[in-house]
Formats: sequence, structure tokens, C-alpha cells
Amino acid sequence: MPLSDDQPHTRTRLPVGEQPSSQPTQRQSRPLRTLLTVLVVVTLLVVAISIANRGKADPGSTGTSADRAAPTAPTGAGPAPSGDQPVGTTTNGIGSGYPHTDQGAQSAAANYAVAIGSADMFRTDSRHTIVSTIADPAAAPALQSRLDQGFGGDTASRYGLDAQGRAPKGLTFVSRTVPVGTRSTGYSDADTKVEVWSTGLTGLAGEHSVQPVTTTWFTLTLSLHWTGSDWKLTDFTSKQGPAPMPGDQQAATADEITGAVQQFGGFRYAR
Repeated sequence: MPLSDDQPHTRTRLPVGEQPSSQPTQRQSRPLRTLLTVLVVVTLLVVAISIANRGKADPGSTGTSADRAAPTAPTGAGPAPSGDQPVGTTTNGIGSGYPHTDQGAQSAAANYAVAIGSADMFRTDSRHTIVSTIADPAAAPALQSRLDQGFGGDTASRYGLDAQGRAPKGLTFVSRTVPVGTRSTGYSDADTKVEVWSTGLTGLAGEHSVQPVTTTWFTLTLSLHWTGSDWKLTDFTSKQGPAPMPGDQQAATADEITGAVQQFGGFRYAR
């Protein structure tokens, strides 16, 4: 018959040898599980680090200069920076002696675009020097006549310059072309066309300027001919864009633009 709650309770104590051993076993198994967990975590960390380091280049490994200079662009990422080193020779301050290759033609086109878009093109003497430097001798007369019409007279006066291409006193005339990218179309050993996507800075920098420096986006298409020793310009065309969306950025002051133009030099480009 069941005992009531007011019945006295008794406790039986077994001899030491007969005590249950389940509790000590549980206490001993916990450190073992902890040790196994730590070993698993450490192993996973070692595997993860080895996988991450597998994709890194070995500092002591040797590779060709082309491998280092022309990385493969991921699919859809656009062309990666690549190509030969800039030429080591210049003529009248413009790079010359470009390689007789597709990349050499692209390098020539980028640098010729910079020359055509420079402030020197608004002065007759320096414009003639530029044309004689970059143009194919057979095409030079026609290019010279075309560029004299394009940069002299009304064009110069529209930017507030005098007949010699000089800016009004206290103002700095800015004209720079900055290539963003190039691509060749229809390359051959004799002739090729290269498109140069560019942004440009044009205007008068300084206080009270009525022609502030602005940016434009355009694409120049330069026709080049291999003369036997270099790529030279035979013709060019220009079209607007493609222009990106302007950013939300405060325009610099006239003094800041003037200082930047005077302190920051341009580049010699290579593809």
C-alpha cells in the first residue's frame, strides 16, 4: 500500500565499491568533447587559410613581363590595363618611336589625342610644330589647313583668346584632353584606326572669367599609317560621348583650378 507523505524517509548508502559510476563518467567525458571541438576548429582554420593563400602570387615566383603587365580581365569587367611600356623617346615633347604593333598604334593614338587637345594648338607656331611631329608627311598639308581653321580665328576668340592664342591678363587658358581608354578597329600592318574615349577640360581659369573651365566627354577616331619607323596621323574625327552621369561634387574655385593646372603635369600614355 502506498506510504503517506508523513511517513519517515530512509536513505540507503551502498558500500564504496558499489557506488554508481555514471556521474564521474559524465564529468570525464566533457573535457574530451571540448578537446575534440578545439581540434576540429583549428583544422578548419588551417584549411581555410591554405585555400585563401592558394590564389595569391608567390613573391619569389618568376614570370614574364607580359604576364605581369597584361592581367586577364574578368568576364564583363571590361579591358584590364595592359600593354607595352611607354616609349622612351620624344620629338618636340611628344612620344615617338612606337612599336609596330596593335598596342603601339593605340599608344600613339592616345598621345596624339592629348597633343591635339592641348592649349598649344591655339597658338599658330606651336600648332604647326605639333602637326609636323604627329602627322604622316603625305597627310600633313591637309591636316595643317584643317587644324588652322579649327583652332584659329573664331575658335580662339570664342574662348576669349587673342590672335596669338594668349589669354587675357590675370586669366589662365585651360585645354586638356585626358584619354580614358582606347580600342583599335581594322588593324593591319600598314593602316589602322584607333578610337580614344576621352574627357576634356576647356575654359579660362581665374577671377571674373566669363568662360569657366568645364568638362566634356567625347571619342576621337584617329587614322594612323605605318611610315616604316613610326605610327603617324593621317586623319581624325570626333563625336560626343559617351558621358557618364555627373557626380554630386562641389566645383572648385577659380584659384584652385588655376593652381591645379599649373602644378599638375600631364602623362605619356601607353596601352
